Amino acid sequence: MMTVNVSVFMPSVLTFIGIPGLESVQCWIGIPFCIMYLIAVIGNSLILVVIKFENSLHKPMYIFLAMLGATDIALSTCILPKMLGIFWFHLPEIYFEACLLQMWLIHSFQAIESGVLLAMALDRYVAICDPLRHATILSPQLLLYIGVGVTLRAAILVAPCLVLIKWRFKLYKATVISHSYCEHMAIVKLAAEDIRVNKIYGLFVAFAILGFDIIFITLSYAQIFITVFHLPQREARLKAFNTCIAHICVFLQFYLLAFFSFFTHRFGSHIPPYVHILLSNLYLLVPPFLNPIVYGVKTKQIRDQVLKIFLSKETS
Repeated sequence: MMTVNVSVFMPSVLTFIGIPGLESVQCWIGIPFCIMYLIAVIGNSLILVVIKFENSLHKPMYIFLAMLGATDIALSTCILPKMLGIFWFHLPEIYFEACLLQMWLIHSFQAIESGVLLAMALDRYVAICDPLRHATILSPQLLLYIGVGVTLRAAILVAPCLVLIKWRFKLYKATVISHSYCEHMAIVKLAAEDIRVNKIYGLFVAFAILGFDIIFITLSYAQIFITVFHLPQREARLKAFNTCIAHICVFLQFYLLAFFSFFTHRFGSHIPPYVHILLSNLYLLVPPFLNPIVYGVKTKQIRDQVLKIFLSKETS
Protein backbone atom coordinates (compact mmCIF):
# COMPACT_ATOMS: atom_id res chain seq x y z
CA MET A 1 0.00 0.00 0.00
CA MET A 2 1.47 3.34 -1.03
CA THR A 3 1.06 6.54 1.02
CA VAL A 4 1.15 10.17 0.03
CA ASN A 5 1.95 12.45 2.98
CA VAL A 6 -0.59 11.36 5.63
CA SER A 7 -3.17 10.13 3.11
CA VAL A 8 -3.65 6.59 1.94
CA PHE A 9 -3.78 5.93 -1.79
CA MET A 10 -6.65 3.61 -2.75
CA PRO A 11 -6.74 1.39 0.37
CA SER A 12 -7.29 -2.31 -0.29
CA VAL A 13 -8.63 -3.02 3.20
CA LEU A 14 -10.87 -1.03 5.55
CA THR A 15 -11.34 -1.60 9.28
CA PHE A 16 -14.57 -1.29 11.27
CA ILE A 17 -14.64 0.16 14.77
CA GLY A 18 -18.05 -1.36 15.46
CA ILE A 19 -19.93 0.90 17.85
CA PRO A 20 -17.63 3.77 18.88
CA GLY A 21 -17.50 4.17 22.65
CA LEU A 22 -19.12 0.80 23.32
CA GLU A 23 -16.31 -1.49 22.14
CA SER A 24 -16.03 -3.13 25.58
CA VAL A 25 -19.68 -4.28 25.57
CA GLN A 26 -20.08 -5.08 21.88
CA CYS A 27 -20.01 -8.81 22.58
CA TRP A 28 -23.14 -8.39 24.74
CA ILE A 29 -24.86 -6.10 22.23
CA GLY A 30 -24.35 -8.82 19.65
CA ILE A 31 -26.62 -11.22 21.59
CA PRO A 32 -29.94 -9.33 21.13
CA PHE A 33 -28.89 -8.46 17.57
CA CYS A 34 -28.35 -12.15 16.83
CA ILE A 35 -31.72 -13.07 18.39
CA MET A 36 -33.46 -10.40 16.29
CA TYR A 37 -31.74 -11.73 13.16
CA LEU A 38 -32.76 -15.33 13.84
CA ILE A 39 -36.38 -14.31 14.49
CA ALA A 40 -36.34 -12.20 11.31
CA VAL A 41 -35.03 -15.05 9.15
CA ILE A 42 -37.26 -17.75 10.67
CA GLY A 43 -40.39 -15.54 10.78
CA ASN A 44 -40.04 -14.21 7.24
CA SER A 45 -39.11 -17.65 5.87
CA LEU A 46 -42.23 -19.09 7.50
CA ILE A 47 -44.39 -16.41 5.87
CA LEU A 48 -42.78 -17.11 2.48
CA VAL A 49 -43.46 -20.85 2.82
CA VAL A 50 -47.07 -20.29 3.90
CA ILE A 51 -47.78 -17.92 1.00
CA LYS A 52 -46.10 -20.18 -1.55
CA PHE A 53 -47.97 -23.37 -0.66
CA GLU A 54 -51.38 -21.93 0.28
CA ASN A 55 -53.31 -21.18 -2.91
CA SER A 56 -55.84 -18.97 -1.11
CA LEU A 57 -53.01 -16.53 -0.32
CA HIS A 58 -51.98 -16.03 -3.94
CA LYS A 59 -53.42 -12.52 -3.91
CA PRO A 60 -51.72 -9.12 -4.37
CA MET A 61 -51.67 -8.31 -0.63
CA TYR A 62 -49.85 -11.54 0.23
CA ILE A 63 -47.59 -11.47 -2.83
CA PHE A 64 -46.39 -8.04 -1.73
CA LEU A 65 -45.95 -9.42 1.79
CA ALA A 66 -43.79 -12.22 0.34
CA MET A 67 -41.69 -9.59 -1.48
CA LEU A 68 -41.30 -7.71 1.81
CA GLY A 69 -40.27 -10.89 3.64
CA ALA A 70 -37.67 -11.83 1.02
CA THR A 71 -36.25 -8.29 1.09
CA ASP A 72 -36.07 -8.34 4.90
CA ILE A 73 -34.14 -11.63 4.90
CA ALA A 74 -31.69 -10.31 2.30
CA LEU A 75 -31.24 -6.95 4.06
CA SER A 76 -30.53 -8.38 7.50
CA THR A 77 -28.23 -11.06 6.04
CA CYS A 78 -26.16 -8.36 4.33
CA ILE A 79 -25.08 -6.90 7.67
CA LEU A 80 -25.52 -9.33 10.58
CA PRO A 81 -22.88 -12.01 9.81
CA LYS A 82 -20.13 -9.42 9.37
CA MET A 83 -21.37 -7.38 12.32
CA LEU A 84 -21.25 -10.41 14.60
CA GLY A 85 -17.78 -11.15 13.25
CA ILE A 86 -16.74 -7.71 14.53
CA PHE A 87 -18.51 -8.02 17.88
CA TRP A 88 -17.72 -11.64 18.75
CA PHE A 89 -14.70 -12.82 16.76
CA HIS A 90 -12.63 -9.61 16.42
CA LEU A 91 -12.70 -9.66 12.62
CA PRO A 92 -12.99 -5.94 11.84
CA GLU A 93 -11.33 -5.90 8.42
CA ILE A 94 -13.09 -5.93 5.06
CA TYR A 95 -11.78 -5.59 1.52
CA PHE A 96 -12.53 -2.20 -0.02
CA GLU A 97 -14.46 -3.69 -2.97
CA ALA A 98 -16.42 -5.97 -0.62
CA CYS A 99 -17.31 -2.92 1.47
CA LEU A 100 -18.63 -1.10 -1.60
CA LEU A 101 -20.65 -4.18 -2.55
CA GLN A 102 -22.14 -4.39 0.95
CA MET A 103 -22.99 -0.68 0.82
CA TRP A 104 -24.75 -1.08 -2.54
CA LEU A 105 -26.69 -4.15 -1.38
CA ILE A 106 -27.79 -2.57 1.92
CA HIS A 107 -29.02 0.68 0.39
CA SER A 108 -30.61 -1.14 -2.56
CA PHE A 109 -32.58 -3.47 -0.27
CA GLN A 110 -33.64 -0.47 1.85
CA ALA A 111 -34.97 1.20 -1.30
CA ILE A 112 -36.69 -2.02 -2.44
CA GLU A 113 -38.39 -2.33 0.96
CA SER A 114 -39.66 1.24 0.66
CA GLY A 115 -40.98 0.48 -2.83
CA VAL A 116 -42.76 -2.65 -1.61
CA LEU A 117 -44.41 -0.65 1.20
CA LEU A 118 -45.62 1.82 -1.45
CA ALA A 119 -47.01 -1.09 -3.50
CA MET A 120 -48.81 -2.44 -0.42
CA ALA A 121 -50.36 0.99 0.14
CA LEU A 122 -51.52 0.96 -3.49
CA ASP A 123 -53.09 -2.46 -2.94
CA ARG A 124 -55.00 -1.24 0.14
CA TYR A 125 -56.07 1.92 -1.71
CA VAL A 126 -57.56 -0.04 -4.62
CA ALA A 127 -59.09 -2.68 -2.30
CA ILE A 128 -60.97 -0.08 -0.25
CA CYS A 129 -61.56 2.78 -2.68
CA ASP A 130 -62.29 0.74 -5.83
CA PRO A 131 -62.96 -2.84 -4.62
CA LEU A 132 -64.92 -3.99 -7.69
CA ARG A 133 -61.92 -3.42 -9.96
CA HIS A 134 -59.24 -4.66 -7.52
CA ALA A 135 -58.55 -7.94 -9.36
CA THR A 136 -58.59 -6.19 -12.74
CA ILE A 137 -56.26 -3.35 -11.77
CA LEU A 138 -53.77 -5.41 -9.75
CA SER A 139 -53.35 -8.14 -12.35
CA PRO A 140 -50.48 -10.66 -12.19
CA GLN A 141 -48.78 -8.76 -15.01
CA LEU A 142 -48.91 -5.49 -13.06
CA LEU A 143 -47.55 -7.24 -9.94
CA LEU A 144 -44.60 -8.48 -12.01
CA TYR A 145 -44.00 -4.97 -13.36
CA ILE A 146 -44.11 -3.52 -9.84
CA GLY A 147 -41.63 -6.10 -8.53
CA VAL A 148 -39.21 -5.50 -11.38
CA GLY A 149 -39.73 -1.73 -11.20
CA VAL A 150 -38.96 -1.30 -7.50
CA THR A 151 -35.88 -3.54 -7.86
CA LEU A 152 -34.50 -1.69 -10.89
CA ARG A 153 -35.26 1.71 -9.34
CA ALA A 154 -33.26 0.79 -6.25
CA ALA A 155 -30.33 -0.80 -8.07
CA ILE A 156 -30.00 2.00 -10.65
CA LEU A 157 -30.35 4.95 -8.27
CA VAL A 158 -27.96 3.51 -5.65
CA ALA A 159 -25.30 2.35 -8.15
CA PRO A 160 -23.88 5.87 -8.81
CA CYS A 161 -23.04 6.15 -5.08
CA LEU A 162 -20.68 3.21 -5.56
CA VAL A 163 -19.28 4.60 -8.82
CA LEU A 164 -18.70 8.07 -7.36
CA ILE A 165 -16.71 6.62 -4.47
CA LYS A 166 -14.72 4.20 -6.63
CA TRP A 167 -13.76 6.60 -9.39
CA ARG A 168 -13.69 10.04 -7.72
CA PHE A 169 -11.67 9.30 -4.60
CA LYS A 170 -8.01 8.34 -4.80
CA LEU A 171 -6.73 9.66 -1.48
CA TYR A 172 -8.14 8.66 1.91
CA LYS A 173 -7.32 10.34 5.20
CA ALA A 174 -8.20 7.18 7.14
CA THR A 175 -9.00 3.51 6.58
CA VAL A 176 -10.97 3.01 9.81
CA ILE A 177 -14.77 3.17 9.48
CA SER A 178 -16.52 4.45 12.62
CA HIS A 179 -19.40 2.12 11.99
CA SER A 180 -20.38 -1.56 12.15
CA TYR A 181 -21.29 -1.87 8.46
CA CYS A 182 -20.50 -0.09 5.18
CA GLU A 183 -22.82 2.91 5.21
CA HIS A 184 -22.54 5.43 2.36
CA MET A 185 -21.66 8.54 4.37
CA ALA A 186 -19.35 6.61 6.70
CA ILE A 187 -17.23 5.63 3.68
CA VAL A 188 -17.45 9.05 2.01
CA LYS A 189 -16.15 10.78 5.14
CA LEU A 190 -12.91 8.76 4.90
CA ALA A 191 -11.92 10.55 1.68
CA ALA A 192 -9.30 13.29 1.75
CA GLU A 193 -10.90 15.03 -1.25
CA ASP A 194 -14.00 17.14 -1.94
CA ILE A 195 -17.05 15.06 -0.92
CA ARG A 196 -19.79 17.56 -1.76
CA VAL A 197 -20.93 15.74 -4.93
CA ASN A 198 -21.27 12.48 -3.00
CA LYS A 199 -23.21 14.13 -0.17
CA ILE A 200 -25.57 15.88 -2.59
CA TYR A 201 -26.21 12.71 -4.56
CA GLY A 202 -26.79 10.74 -1.34
CA LEU A 203 -29.41 13.29 -0.28
CA PHE A 204 -30.99 13.17 -3.73
CA VAL A 205 -31.34 9.37 -3.61
CA ALA A 206 -32.78 9.46 -0.08
CA PHE A 207 -35.46 12.00 -0.98
CA ALA A 208 -36.09 10.58 -4.47
CA ILE A 209 -36.87 7.17 -3.01
CA LEU A 210 -37.94 7.53 0.63
CA GLY A 211 -39.37 11.03 0.18
CA PHE A 212 -41.35 10.07 -2.94
CA ASP A 213 -42.67 6.87 -1.37
CA ILE A 214 -43.70 8.41 1.94
CA ILE A 215 -45.61 11.21 0.17
CA PHE A 216 -47.62 8.79 -1.97
CA ILE A 217 -48.21 6.37 0.91
CA THR A 218 -49.52 9.25 3.02
CA LEU A 219 -51.78 10.46 0.19
CA SER A 220 -53.06 6.89 -0.31
CA TYR A 221 -53.96 6.50 3.34
CA ALA A 222 -55.54 9.94 3.50
CA GLN A 223 -57.88 8.86 0.68
CA ILE A 224 -58.41 5.46 2.34
CA PHE A 225 -59.45 7.10 5.63
CA ILE A 226 -61.81 9.48 3.83
CA THR A 227 -63.46 6.52 2.07
CA VAL A 228 -63.64 4.43 5.26
CA PHE A 229 -65.22 7.22 7.31
CA HIS A 230 -67.92 7.64 4.64
CA LEU A 231 -68.99 4.00 4.88
CA PRO A 232 -72.54 3.85 6.31
CA GLN A 233 -72.10 0.87 8.64
CA ARG A 234 -69.81 0.87 11.67
CA GLU A 235 -68.92 -2.82 11.17
CA ALA A 236 -67.84 -2.12 7.60
CA ARG A 237 -65.66 0.79 8.75
CA LEU A 238 -63.98 -1.35 11.41
CA LYS A 239 -63.38 -4.22 8.99
CA ALA A 240 -61.88 -1.92 6.35
CA PHE A 241 -59.68 -0.16 8.89
CA ASN A 242 -58.55 -3.47 10.39
CA THR A 243 -57.16 -4.61 7.02
CA CYS A 244 -54.82 -1.60 7.07
CA ILE A 245 -53.57 -1.73 10.68
CA ALA A 246 -50.67 -4.12 10.07
CA HIS A 247 -49.42 -2.11 7.10
CA ILE A 248 -49.72 1.17 9.02
CA CYS A 249 -47.63 -0.28 11.89
CA VAL A 250 -44.93 -1.51 9.47
CA PHE A 251 -45.02 1.76 7.55
CA LEU A 252 -44.60 3.90 10.69
CA GLN A 253 -41.78 1.90 12.27
CA PHE A 254 -39.83 1.73 8.97
CA TYR A 255 -40.03 5.41 8.04
CA LEU A 256 -39.72 6.84 11.55
CA LEU A 257 -36.53 4.86 12.13
CA ALA A 258 -35.30 5.71 8.61
CA PHE A 259 -35.64 9.47 8.90
CA PHE A 260 -34.48 9.61 12.51
CA SER A 261 -31.34 7.66 11.60
CA PHE A 262 -30.84 9.66 8.39
CA PHE A 263 -31.05 13.11 10.00
CA THR A 264 -29.09 12.29 13.15
CA HIS A 265 -26.28 10.83 11.02
CA ARG A 266 -26.01 13.99 8.90
CA PHE A 267 -27.08 16.84 11.17
CA GLY A 268 -26.85 15.53 14.73
CA SER A 269 -23.24 16.49 15.39
CA HIS A 270 -24.00 17.03 19.10
CA ILE A 271 -25.33 13.47 19.49
CA PRO A 272 -22.78 10.87 20.73
CA PRO A 273 -21.41 8.62 17.92
CA TYR A 274 -22.64 5.43 19.59
CA VAL A 275 -26.22 6.76 19.41
CA HIS A 276 -25.82 7.31 15.65
CA ILE A 277 -24.49 3.80 15.09
CA LEU A 278 -27.03 2.08 17.34
CA LEU A 279 -29.87 3.91 15.55
CA SER A 280 -28.45 2.90 12.16
CA ASN A 281 -28.17 -0.72 13.27
CA LEU A 282 -31.69 -0.76 14.69
CA TYR A 283 -33.05 0.83 11.51
CA LEU A 284 -31.76 -2.16 9.53
CA LEU A 285 -32.60 -4.86 12.08
CA VAL A 286 -35.90 -3.83 13.67
CA PRO A 287 -38.13 -3.84 10.52
CA PRO A 288 -37.11 -7.39 9.43
CA PHE A 289 -37.57 -8.52 13.05
CA LEU A 290 -40.96 -6.86 13.62
CA ASN A 291 -42.60 -7.32 10.20
CA PRO A 292 -43.33 -11.07 10.50
CA ILE A 293 -44.53 -10.57 14.08
CA VAL A 294 -46.89 -7.73 13.11
CA TYR A 295 -48.30 -9.54 10.08
CA GLY A 296 -48.43 -12.86 11.94
CA VAL A 297 -50.49 -11.32 14.75
CA LYS A 298 -52.71 -8.96 12.73
CA THR A 299 -53.36 -11.04 9.59
CA LYS A 300 -55.80 -13.86 10.37
CA GLN A 301 -55.08 -15.84 7.20
CA ILE A 302 -51.32 -15.90 7.91
CA ARG A 303 -51.89 -16.70 11.57
CA ASP A 304 -54.26 -19.57 10.79
CA GLN A 305 -51.89 -21.15 8.27
CA VAL A 306 -48.90 -20.92 10.64
CA LEU A 307 -50.93 -22.50 13.44
CA LYS A 308 -52.04 -25.23 11.04
CA ILE A 309 -48.40 -26.05 10.26
CA PHE A 310 -47.40 -26.39 13.92
CA LEU A 311 -50.55 -28.20 14.97
CA SER A 312 -50.19 -30.73 12.16
CA LYS A 313 -46.62 -31.41 13.26
CA GLU A 314 -47.73 -31.97 16.87
CA THR A 315 -50.54 -34.36 15.92
CA SER A 316 -48.24 -36.34 13.64
